[in-house]
Amino acid sequence: MKKSALALVALIVAAPVFAQDAAMSFFITSENPGNGADLGGLDGADAYCGELAAAAGVSGKTWRAYLSTSEVDARDRIGSGPWVNANGDEIASDLEALHGENNISKDTALDETGNVVNGRGDDPNRHDILTGSNSDGTFAGQSCEDWTASGEGSAVVGHHDRMGLDESPPMLSWNSSHPSRGCSLEALRSTGGDGLLYCFAAE
Repeated sequence: MKKSALALVALIVAAPVFAQDAAMSFFITSENPGNGADLGGLDGADAYCGELAAAAGVSGKTWRAYLSTSEVDARDRIGSGPWVNANGDEIASDLEALHGENNISKDTALDETGNVVNGRGDDPNRHDILTGSNSDGTFAGQSCEDWTASGEGSAVVGHHDRMGLDESPPMLSWNSSHPSRGCSLEALRSTGGDGLLYCFAAE
């Protein structure tokens, strides 16, 4: 009887957590796929978002990496919202809010497992998130050959923690802070990144 009661309590406690995880529609990747900014193009990046979401127990959604290329803007790839993180916190209600007054910060821009991603002041700093985008979600002109290069080149990154060297708008931008020093994982790490991506559920 005692064991049954404990099992019932465990189920009741676990149920809300599962519901929140299943609702997740936004996360930062916990790791880079392994080849810096060469993500296998948009298809490879989208598939990676889907793989991480599935491993975290979230299925039945179409995932898109928030990445711009010479042919498509990030804002046109990710659906219309709303988006919530692994804790159920709303990141933005729609595209206008996402590119205006959103709720992205170090405390809310969690990875697929609900963990906080290191930011400025942490060791190592991982706050540079690959986007290739301007602040309005359009192509910024630098995307490591449309996410197929891992050597020379550059890609625009954003700061998920909204912190930088100063208080200028780019330093506080989640999606358009500065170009990377290169496209390799080593180069991305040299400016405070780790080749991470924003992933959004488009459906």
